[in-house]
Amino acid sequence: MASEYHRPTRFPPGMFEGFVGAEDPAHLSRVAHDTASAILSRVRSDPDPEVVARLVRYTDEHGIDAIAELWSQASAKSLPGALWRVYLLRALIRQDPFGVSLGFQRGTEVSHTIDQIVAGAPIPAGPAEVQDLADRILQGLFAGDFAVALERAAAFARVVAAGSASLADDADAADAAHPGRSTELTQRALRLTQLADEFASCARLWRRDSLD
Repeated sequence: MASEYHRPTRFPPGMFEGFVGAEDPAHLSRVAHDTASAILSRVRSDPDPEVVARLVRYTDEHGIDAIAELWSQASAKSLPGALWRVYLLRALIRQDPFGVSLGFQRGTEVSHTIDQIVAGAPIPAGPAEVQDLADRILQGLFAGDFAVALERAAAFARVVAAGSASLADDADAADAAHPGRSTELTQRALRLTQLADEFASCARLWRRDSLD
């Protein structure tokens, strides 16, 4: 699987949508669950800031494929599935910080919810701010309230999804100048909405001690 990705964190256009939209297998590898549980338990029992920082930056040095090989096939409603999806969201943000920040900014304008507050990003949030937020959410999984970190990820994804859908409408009006842009933004909005639902489900399971 490693040969399908570009190191360290870049992946071809459409790969994000393909990963998030892929169906989970019926039976998951025990290795995925064991590694996720072992890493999380070890770090949360002694959250050394240097160790947490290395885990956050892991895909920057080793590539998103290193995480994919472990966790990408796990159920969306599982511990390895949750970890994989947060890393995937971070990879998207780092690969397209301008596009994601634009979607987030538009989302704050069209979404009438408290999601932008829950997400914890400053407003306005530029490329640097959304990258920092992604790192802070991932840090929260290892050294904070796990469910809260997932809820922040869900809220962020919902805001960007709303913004992407709105930007897709704009692109429709200018389709001649930007062919395919509307479809790309619509697909991103759908996948981010799916991600948000999965993060929220995992947060609820974690609070019930049922996220395995």
